[in-house]
Amino acid sequence: MSEPNVAMWLAEPLPRSVAQSIERLATSEDVAKVAVMPDVHLSGEVCVGLAVATSRLIYPAAVGGDIGCGMAAIACDASASELADAAVAGRLLSELGRSVPAMRHSRATLPALPEQLSQASLSDPRLTKVVARDGRVQFATLGRGNHFLEFQADQEDHLWIMLHSGSRAMGQAITGHHVAVAERQSQRRKLPWLDADSAEGQAYLTDVEWAVAYADASRASTLQAVERVVADVIGCGLAWDTLIHAHHNHVRRERHGEHLWWVHRKGALPAGAGVAGVIPGSMGTPSYHVTGRGCSAALRSSSHGAGRAMSRGEAAKRVSPKQLAREMRGVWFDKRLAAKLCDEAPSAYKDVQAVMRAQRELTRIDRVLRPVLSYKGP
Repeated sequence: MSEPNVAMWLAEPLPRSVAQSIERLATSEDVAKVAVMPDVHLSGEVCVGLAVATSRLIYPAAVGGDIGCGMAAIACDASASELADAAVAGRLLSELGRSVPAMRHSRATLPALPEQLSQASLSDPRLTKVVARDGRVQFATLGRGNHFLEFQADQEDHLWIMLHSGSRAMGQAITGHHVAVAERQSQRRKLPWLDADSAEGQAYLTDVEWAVAYADASRASTLQAVERVVADVIGCGLAWDTLIHAHHNHVRRERHGEHLWWVHRKGALPAGAGVAGVIPGSMGTPSYHVTGRGCSAALRSSSHGAGRAMSRGEAAKRVSPKQLAREMRGVWFDKRLAAKLCDEAPSAYKDVQAVMRAQRELTRIDRVLRPVLSYKGP
């Protein structure tokens, strides 16, 4: 990689396909800088694990479909030893499945969509219809894939909760709509863009803000549901003053030195000086609470996780349910779903400790947490 506008923090050599993807992006119109995080991996036209700066053009593919996807972490008023008993862990998993569904709420569990979201106008009536059809029932749901709820223990054996979720169908619908507009406007099939100063660009940016707000509110509502579950199952509450909340798929205007840029982050955690963040490992490996160091060369960003070492398809073929169970030894999870979770096995991800070493100048580690119980959708 010899592009002068590319800076990299790597835990391992780049695969050729990833390097080629980054080079295409770095040489695209109006791309001023690309920062490559150590969890970088292929995902569509733009890799996950990148921060991208432009002066005027907006690239929806450099944000991705799950706009506002992010992490939340909060401490419980309990010790991790509360989950040592298999019966308690089983009940907790069962209650989480009812209160925080993976896909959609039933009428019995449907939470209220915040007024500022339900009354806000999106840029196209078709998107507003998606809110009524999908956004309403998917609000405060977990999603599938790498989205999760995890109970973790810190170094003092205090119990913490970590949540990873996004904007669900709303982000996908917003992205699909505006990519179609961008393809017409830029007359390009690969990496279509929108001019931030145009009506079309402003419409996308406004819809992105709505999707980020939706995802943030969805995580907050999810944690409220989890608080009710833990109060019932283990008799504790959540310490709301410990909440860490950050999203890692967005585009926003930021000043970097003398430059005012549109900074796109796709699987890149904002890591400004003093900014708190959350970096998960995998279902069976450590996670981290961090503070950003404000590295300007990295566009004040860091990795958002460990990053995939295998594609989902490859992992599903190579990892058996028995192997998943071995890799998850010591961590409670719903073993009935093992066959459907093989693509999320710890071995499908990079070594998160190597990732953290590679980005020592980007973040400071404040807390290391080990997984105790992992809840994922099938």
